[in-house]
Amino acid sequence: IVNISDAIVMNAVPLYALLSVAIPKSYTNDDLKELAKGFKKAAKKFDIQIIGGDTISNEKLDISITIISKTSNPVLRSGIKKNDLLCYTGILGSCKEDLQKLFENKEISKKSKFIKPKLNPYFFYEIAPYITASMDISDGLFFELEKLSKASSVGFEFFNEIDESIGSSGEEYEVLFSFDEKNLEKINKIALKHKVDLNIFAKAVKGKYRTTCKNHHF
Repeated sequence: IVNISDAIVMNAVPLYALLSVAIPKSYTNDDLKELAKGFKKAAKKFDIQIIGGDTISNEKLDISITIISKTSNPVLRSGIKKNDLLCYTGILGSCKEDLQKLFENKEISKKSKFIKPKLNPYFFYEIAPYITASMDISDGLFFELEKLSKASSVGFEFFNEIDESIGSSGEEYEVLFSFDEKNLEKINKIALKHKVDLNIFAKAVKGKYRTTCKNHHF
């Protein structure tokens, strides 16, 4: 699903998947059936065909996935213009908290976004014509902003201070995007239709942005 997310936020429709799986010798047939069940479930949900790949033995489970997707109008990281507004979807911070709990051998909810990322492809495809750049939040909001800043040669002016626990939480897979303020009403209507929360937190300005926070990407 996290691979599929990369395709979606470029305004591409994922079509095929190649899976390479390195499997420990300790895995039983039942373990492998559970693994295959998970792949099939994700593929079915996003209407993707698994068309091949490779399996080898290994000391630990290692999964590599290639998603083949198609788009006629990609949304890139390099399209932000001065005065564009910056927005992210949903609520950030829970994935960093859940990762810390796991490091402490504590249980987390089976519904945690850290275990089951939740994507909103139909929302994104509908707003795509009205936005200028986008990414998914896998490394954390602050780190994604640094990438957008470099690609679009802009800085960011925050409307309010964002706490490090929110800005550095990785594995969120919410959508970070920019847009011209003239499209705000259209984007709000689409978000309401798909029940997606929007957080408009900054605008693009002349300059560049860098974060001093530590990376928490799992």
